[in-house]
Amino acid sequence: MLSPSPSLSLPSQTRAIVLLAVAGFAGQAMVRSADSLLPQIASDFAVTVGAASIVVSAYSLMHGSMQLIIGPIGDRFGKYIMVATMCALSAATVAACGFAHDLTTLTLARVASGATASWLIPLGMAYIGDVVPYDQRQQVLGRYLTGQISGQLFGQAASGIIGDWVGWRGAFFIYGGIFALAALALFRELRINPMTRPPVREDARPRSIAADYRLVLANPFARLIIVIAFAEFAFMFGGFAYVGADLHARFGLSFTVVGLMVGFFGLGGLIYAATVKQLVHRFGQPGLALYGGLILALAYLTLAFAPVWWIAPLAITLVGLGFYMLHNTLQTNATQMSPEARGTAVGLFSAALYLGQTAGVAFFAPVIDRAGAPPIFFAVAIALPLLALWFSRRLRRR
Repeated sequence: MLSPSPSLSLPSQTRAIVLLAVAGFAGQAMVRSADSLLPQIASDFAVTVGAASIVVSAYSLMHGSMQLIIGPIGDRFGKYIMVATMCALSAATVAACGFAHDLTTLTLARVASGATASWLIPLGMAYIGDVVPYDQRQQVLGRYLTGQISGQLFGQAASGIIGDWVGWRGAFFIYGGIFALAALALFRELRINPMTRPPVREDARPRSIAADYRLVLANPFARLIIVIAFAEFAFMFGGFAYVGADLHARFGLSFTVVGLMVGFFGLGGLIYAATVKQLVHRFGQPGLALYGGLILALAYLTLAFAPVWWIAPLAITLVGLGFYMLHNTLQTNATQMSPEARGTAVGLFSAALYLGQTAGVAFFAPVIDRAGAPPIFFAVAIALPLLALWFSRRLRRR
């Protein structure tokens, strides 16, 4: 059996983890990269924006589906080398988007890039679980999150600017270049840092993918984490998906201003990443999860009853802060729920997030059409702290 976390000097892994964060930046940026480019893509291919949006939905579907297979492969062949390999392949698949001559070709290229980029963040988390002792892991994962958060902000905000500057094709070429640079750095790290390579275990027989899944799902705590992760994303992003539409409908804000408002979510995440060491030390995991849920309740209630638009940036910043307090605690436990098949466990965890988000957005869709967003925000403000309380109590029992 693998030990939960090898005992090693954390500074020896700092550069390796920073490079994983760079890969996570590129991977997360790709999730939102096409959103701001849709008008240009639609105009170039003479289709509607609605028709062009298939490049967004197809990417998300492939990105989420791949979570179910990447874990066992990472466990078998090595997590760091798979991140480096898929980062290099992403450079090619993302650049292929820039060469697409019609919408069908672009959609296929986006599907391919979703298949390659989906490996980066989950296997990066699993690698951190392998090499960082548990008592330091939440702080390291919190700092690792800065790559993802920055990538999300960059993908949402910078794609439109880059598209105006060099066109949508040029934007994909630039993203491909970022992946290529990250891949080169990751392969160099593989060559010079032996801790990035999986240990040789001659006495261990490789398990099948099905065996890896049975191993994870046989663990009651792993099942609990997966269920809570599904519910967290269902409520969190089932509500947050409609924040922009609500600001536009209630206060008449332009879509440009709405985009800037929603971007404050990332600011809240960066505040968490900058203070994670102090927060973990002050509250511990149970307290961090619970207070994160309470901050989310306050933030969503503020959005539900906001009388003026300028309250929204503060509320959305609190949404980001509260979410990462709760979610990073979940992430940390996900890396430890099945140490013998850590990649598989984190892959299942990530798949639950995508499925939960999809289910939450679909569940609240009829509500937004019939009653508007405030009832959704109110429901989420009740559900998330209750979920956080349940999770916090289970952590205290452990």
